[in-house]
Amino acid sequence: WAVRVAPSQLRAGEGLFGRRRRGAGAAWETVVSAFVHLCVHTEYSIADGLAKVPDLVQRAAELSMPAVAMTDLANLFGLVKFYEACHAAGVKPLVGAELRFRIGDAGAGRCVALAANREGYARLLQLVSQAWQGPGERGFVRREWIFEQAGGLIALCGPESDAGQALRAGDLDGAGEIAAAWTQAFGDRFYLAVQRTGRAGEARHLVNAAELAARQRLPVAATNDVRFLRPEDFEAHEARVCIQEGRTLNDPRRARRYSAAQCLRSPAEMAALFEDLPEAIENTVQIAMRCNLEMEMGTYHLPRFAAPDGESLEALLDHSAAAGLEARLAKAAGAGEAPPSERGSDADDGAGYWPRLRYELGVIKQMGFADYYLIVAEFVNWAKRRGVPVGPGRGSGAGSLVAWALGITDVDPLAYDLIFERFLNPERISMPDFDVDFCMEGRDLVIGHVAQRYGAASVGQIATFGTMAAKAVVRDVARVQGKPYGLADKLSKLIPFEVGMTLQKAVTQAPELRQFIEENAEVGEIMEMAHKLEGIVRNVSPHAGGIVIAPGPLTSFVPLYADGGVAMSQFDKDDVERAGLVKFDFLGLKTLTIVDWAMRAVNDGRARRGEPPLDLAAVSKDDPDTYELLRSGLTTAIFQLESSGMQELIRRLRPDCINDIIALVALFRPGPLQSGAVDEYIDRKHGKAPVRYPHPLLEPALKNTYGVMLYQEQVMSAAQSLAGFSLGQADLLRRAMGKKKPEEMARVREQYMTGARRNGIDEGVASGIFDQMEKFAGYAFVKGHATAYGLVTFQTAWLKRHHPAAFMAAVLSANTREI
Repeated sequence: WAVRVAPSQLRAGEGLFGRRRRGAGAAWETVVSAFVHLCVHTEYSIADGLAKVPDLVQRAAELSMPAVAMTDLANLFGLVKFYEACHAAGVKPLVGAELRFRIGDAGAGRCVALAANREGYARLLQLVSQAWQGPGERGFVRREWIFEQAGGLIALCGPESDAGQALRAGDLDGAGEIAAAWTQAFGDRFYLAVQRTGRAGEARHLVNAAELAARQRLPVAATNDVRFLRPEDFEAHEARVCIQEGRTLNDPRRARRYSAAQCLRSPAEMAALFEDLPEAIENTVQIAMRCNLEMEMGTYHLPRFAAPDGESLEALLDHSAAAGLEARLAKAAGAGEAPPSERGSDADDGAGYWPRLRYELGVIKQMGFADYYLIVAEFVNWAKRRGVPVGPGRGSGAGSLVAWALGITDVDPLAYDLIFERFLNPERISMPDFDVDFCMEGRDLVIGHVAQRYGAASVGQIATFGTMAAKAVVRDVARVQGKPYGLADKLSKLIPFEVGMTLQKAVTQAPELRQFIEENAEVGEIMEMAHKLEGIVRNVSPHAGGIVIAPGPLTSFVPLYADGGVAMSQFDKDDVERAGLVKFDFLGLKTLTIVDWAMRAVNDGRARRGEPPLDLAAVSKDDPDTYELLRSGLTTAIFQLESSGMQELIRRLRPDCINDIIALVALFRPGPLQSGAVDEYIDRKHGKAPVRYPHPLLEPALKNTYGVMLYQEQVMSAAQSLAGFSLGQADLLRRAMGKKKPEEMARVREQYMTGARRNGIDEGVASGIFDQMEKFAGYAFVKGHATAYGLVTFQTAWLKRHHPAAFMAAVLSANTREI
């Protein structure tokens, strides 16, 4: 008999127990109204879990469970996703982990630790971090560490614990001594966990556990040691275990440690299973009531940036940005470029450099991100001072004038019509995110500097999770099923090679694959199992560029993992930010190393000839010889332009200015190629088709692309020009178009149409433009990123044209050395 209650009711203990009459006039009796699963492995256990977090939470809700625990093996990989999914579903999340521990030099055991409160959560972070980073065996802690960190934790010791092993052996006295040690550490937060899943030794353990509980007045709790959601998932779970262990399903030597009963049984099933021990069911509810962890989400904890004595971070940002912009503009004027007065008005209409700088600084300080900008500027400029090549920018961050002034980027956003709000929107609070490219040789030096500045314990990499993808999973399943290698190889090769390919999509797209499945029963068996395992987490590894920097030890904020000595958060890049830490991307770009080596060779030669060094950044972007090289299509080794498809596009487009190079970066993608935007751009550029604008107000935004909408920033400018949106509102509209949620789209369309009517735009014209923008938003590219990478493309093309020996020698060296 079960009822559904909200997490708030569960904390208060309401609705968990009911009263009923067995018949008219009978006395009321108290009955247990719920059961809570306290030991559940998800796919993030990697070794032996199959349940996906959303499916687990959905199933718990379907079964009217008021709460459910996630206790993965020695980790909290999926915690944030689990916590948020539970709150969305009205199910109370119980946060914990199954800890493997060593006793002395020989014995080993397992226990479940659940966080009762914030203190318990902090101690759980320490324990799961110690399991991977402490002395001793990977994935294990020592029992004394658990006892030392007992505060705020609830411990459940089942058949595989030290006490449980003694009970299975019939040693009640020894089990009693062990239980006394746990009770001394945990007090009334220690429970004996009992199970009935049909595995060897469980029955004897339960009988002896009940006797020990009676002797020492210890509470017992029923668990089902869950590994999957439904009994029919058992075979897929066994295949998953075999994949991880390198075994086959029919291998007589492999241990059979699991049973089909280890599913997410319903409260009614569990109550019936433990009808003779109802207090074991009742105690699961009591434990859930004792667990009241409220995690803090979305509050940012930036590392502390050290400002000079007596100066605020905001003041430091103001004068650093002003000094940097002044230096940038003076350098441009000294190089013979157009003076600031000709490159944009500096009146208070916001169109020029200084008004734009003041506006951006105001937004940055208002949103509380002064320290973020200063932190990034510090390590980027540290790298530059030490000769570590840094990319000109990456992503939407190139649209920030403050970033250009501070030296974070080397792209003048006013010169390329880049929009600040695409990077930092004052109408949508979210962390800015500068992705920074470093040369492959120098990247680790910069990370080392950051670790030294903020403390090694406060700096770490970020985990990323590999999953069982379509091509690989069919090979894995075939192997564990004992199928011939040739069969698996043929099946895998029939799956199209495409990013994001799934088995379902492959079957739909590939007739040969469908026929192969239909005609071969063994292939059908492989595919049936592969469908169940596809997408399951397979491994954990460091993120390619993500670094997290905390204002204190990382273990105060996130659990840590270690892979080959590399410390990383157990949360992925999205969950790290949800947990309040800030991600910094230190990306390695081999092209920067190539350019650096080439320029060293060029300037060494100039020095021998008594000539001043060459500044590649100061080279004119109008160099005709460089564009002649590009138009030839001989673009081998030129950044972004090497592929045969890109070479063909270049021959057709015949670039003759930097805007064309920037456009190439955005055009050579499936969306523009399939939509006809590429042909339209080329025809208009070469006069084969007239340049038209959907409305005269859009000419300023679309002029550089011949009236073709190509960049996300152009969507924003269009919404501003036609509907009077602020750029912040326009960014929200762009985001809504990308998500394609009907309710959200209806809302932003109405806002847009209202603004267009207010500006006197014909309703039919405005509606048609909105439809075009909505369609385009699916493949629009960030102009800031295209611009920054377009500049690197130009530099490599210029080097190949003017210094081919030095450039190609650097390319050859980079390709033959591991950098």
